[in-house]
Amino acid sequence: MAHEPADTLHRDIEQVEITASLKGDNERYMPISATTMSMLKLEERGVTSVKELTALAPNFYQPDYGSSITSSIYVRGFGSRIDQPVLGITIDGVPVMNKNSYDFDFYDIRHVELLRGPQGTLYGRNTSGGVMNITTLSPLAWQGLRAMAEYSTLTSYRASVAYYANPKDDLGISLAAAFNHDGGHFRNTYTDEICDRGNNASARLRVQWQRGAWSLDNSLTAGYTNEGGYAYQHYNPTTGITDNVAYNDPSGYERLTINEGFVARHVGEKVTLSSVTSYQYLDDTMTLDQDFSPRSMFTMQQMQREHTITEEIVLRNTNRDDRWQWLSGAFLFAKWLDMSSPVRFKEDGINDLILGNINKGIHSVFPDNNMLFGTDNFVIASEFRIPTYGAALYHQSHYTIDRWRFTAGLRFDLEYTSMDYNSNATVPYRFDMTMTDFKDLYSEFKGREEQLFFEILPKVAVEYTTNIGSVYGTITRGYKSGGFNTQIFSDILQAKMMNDMMADLGIELDSAVGTTTYDSAAATRYKPETSWNFEIGTHLEPTKGFHLDLATFWIECFDQQVTVLPAGKSTGRMMSNAARARSFGAEVSAEYGYKGFTLRGDYGYTNARFREYNDGKGDYAGCRIPYSPEHTAALVASYTFTFDHPTVQQLTLAADWRGIGSIYWNEANTLSQPFYMTLGAQVALRMKHTTLTLWGRNLTNTDYNVFYFKSVGEEFYSKGRPLQIGIRLNINI
Repeated sequence: MAHEPADTLHRDIEQVEITASLKGDNERYMPISATTMSMLKLEERGVTSVKELTALAPNFYQPDYGSSITSSIYVRGFGSRIDQPVLGITIDGVPVMNKNSYDFDFYDIRHVELLRGPQGTLYGRNTSGGVMNITTLSPLAWQGLRAMAEYSTLTSYRASVAYYANPKDDLGISLAAAFNHDGGHFRNTYTDEICDRGNNASARLRVQWQRGAWSLDNSLTAGYTNEGGYAYQHYNPTTGITDNVAYNDPSGYERLTINEGFVARHVGEKVTLSSVTSYQYLDDTMTLDQDFSPRSMFTMQQMQREHTITEEIVLRNTNRDDRWQWLSGAFLFAKWLDMSSPVRFKEDGINDLILGNINKGIHSVFPDNNMLFGTDNFVIASEFRIPTYGAALYHQSHYTIDRWRFTAGLRFDLEYTSMDYNSNATVPYRFDMTMTDFKDLYSEFKGREEQLFFEILPKVAVEYTTNIGSVYGTITRGYKSGGFNTQIFSDILQAKMMNDMMADLGIELDSAVGTTTYDSAAATRYKPETSWNFEIGTHLEPTKGFHLDLATFWIECFDQQVTVLPAGKSTGRMMSNAARARSFGAEVSAEYGYKGFTLRGDYGYTNARFREYNDGKGDYAGCRIPYSPEHTAALVASYTFTFDHPTVQQLTLAADWRGIGSIYWNEANTLSQPFYMTLGAQVALRMKHTTLTLWGRNLTNTDYNVFYFKSVGEEFYSKGRPLQIGIRLNINI
């Protein structure tokens, strides 16, 4: 296979299945809404990361903003800006346990499968929106050398090289490496530098062995990211004007990941046993000018180091033609997270956020006196140790009677987490009425919190098969795990400092400052978000070459996790179980292929609204849930000309159109991004061992926003990427 042309490479890879899915079946035979893409489709559409699947799968949206840590994903109306995701990701059967690792570069990806709707019965926590199963190229499926080099506008370039060997019939070894330099798209006008440049490097070593009933698969991957980001533009709600990016302090994100995954499988006469073991290491640092302005307000640095161990045992019947198909499993994991989040207050931040509040209270009692600090900057240090342990047992059965197939499943999920916290600061202060010298004030907020979650996740489904496909109905339950709000500790310690200063001076707290003391961090807890998904759909093939998938859904969400800002000029944000919501909608995917022509269309509609939500400032019942688009649409067309020539073999012309929106940015639905469209195109010339591709994205240079937020009482937008044009060379030998 090593010396076949490029198109044969893709056909062979798609036809050979070395390792079947641990838990699933062919998506067209499952009672579920799914989107799949092969290696050929991924390369034709220029998909190089998870976020570039936006709109290509109905009701799937991952905005591209901030940096690689901001892996916010929205599915069917629900998502999360911080903390727990709604989508789970597996790579070669190994679950990715931290969403900070979700944004990575695709290379030599053989197959992507996106299952929408809660997948909690088989996959557990943080899969209330679905699961994305990613499979990399196997050295037992293909052998040879693959290389890629790409250059695009704004001096961006990517490269990858991989070698796949089969030294013995039962042994496959592959080694792959990739590098990506993003030249950036947005200029910080304060520093006159591009702010979103970045570099990503990764490597993957995979060893597979297969003999008789046994197969072993080991993957060791490492990735390093060092990038800028946060092209946030100040928005003035009074004038409606959005300024250019302009902030004075450095911002960026650095990440190191190491993942080791080992899959062992034994296919017995009646039962197949699989074991998936993984170790995952994450070490990252996020640096922020958190006011995103030219003023010297405050900066934040979040440093995380996390070790994770997972183990999963899966048992299922071997004969896939049995009337009764069953699957049982057990899953264990342990995560140890050490986090440090120092917030440095600078001159303007001290005057506006701390002394301004203190002196406002003091002036109500002593109009002519002030509190003074003996420094123009100080640090609120916050240290956290957050271990999390989980265990689950699950079972799912399918039973077939003639054309009917009945599915029932149940999972018991248990999770324990704790947080040891220590937030402290030392500030020299002086009250000019009674003190001639500055005095050091040490404030500390220290303690421990614990939480225990237990969830029961059932699933039932009925499917009826016809001569042209199937019709199904499902009811499933999913959940997002709970946790702790670490980003609010700076606000807590600010309040404690103000109270400590007033108490030290003997001034009545309520009349002076009006801040609240905290005896524990119980208020920083948030519990799981749960949801029920009711779905009816079809998988049809009315004629040869034409596939049609339809689905309608209704979701009821309880204890919805929403991101809230404390009152006033807060320096942090927190997750709260403050809402109840519902979402309903529809999804359509249609694909037609005839000879060299293919046409695919995907459309998703979501109507997601709060049933109950009152944050103390407003009642938002009936309002649209922010950040999730109402419509996603994509149309991809391609035509391949085949030539009877020893060198030039194929020419493919492809175009894609995507539409997204509208997206509301706040709970009151007063700000929104209207529906917008982007256009892309590709021209690929395939030769014997090489493919040369010219591509373009957002060819209409559409101007649109992908993110909105508030910080320190100010409002900001982040724009989508402008027009990009690139050229790529692929080599397969």
